[in-house]
Amino acid sequence: MKYYKMNVAGLTRELPICPVNDKLYIAGFVIFGDQELTVACAAELLKKAPDYDYIITAEAKGIPLAHEMARQRGDKKYILARKGIKLYMTDVFGVEVRSITTNKVQNLYIDGSDASLMKGKRILIVDDVISTGESLRAVEELVNKAGGVIVGKMAILAEGEAADRKDIVYLEKLPLFDAEGNVI
Repeated sequence: MKYYKMNVAGLTRELPICPVNDKLYIAGFVIFGDQELTVACAAELLKKAPDYDYIITAEAKGIPLAHEMARQRGDKKYILARKGIKLYMTDVFGVEVRSITTNKVQNLYIDGSDASLMKGKRILIVDDVISTGESLRAVEELVNKAGGVIVGKMAILAEGEAADRKDIVYLEKLPLFDAEGNVI
């Protein structure tokens, strides 16, 4: 397996290069279980964050980041767009999404009580990596349906063309790779 060495938030990690298809490979960036990295990235993003009332992220890889950002800032709650409807959720609504790391169309759902919290409030969308922007688009649609006001969109990494977007704030650029592991 080939690896890509990356520095982010003052820390160095070796990311495995993984195939999306025969011609496109990505570096696997996972903060699950990496408390040191999650804490450092959350602190760096908070330095760049606009004023907000609630953070929202999509299940699942953004959860540790949203949790840690909320903890560090002293927020009592953050909001989660779920991949499935849970029994305890009421007045649920959702949107379709296709992520680069998923081979099928998925849905993201918001609980009605979370939607009511967002109405008229300043919402900060966070995620671990923004690549195609599809997950981000889906969360934006959920926030808009709930009546929230999006004040910022942030990620630890912007992958490929996402790094050229002017509407997101991120810590580092993550390149894409060919089958040989070369940056494209």
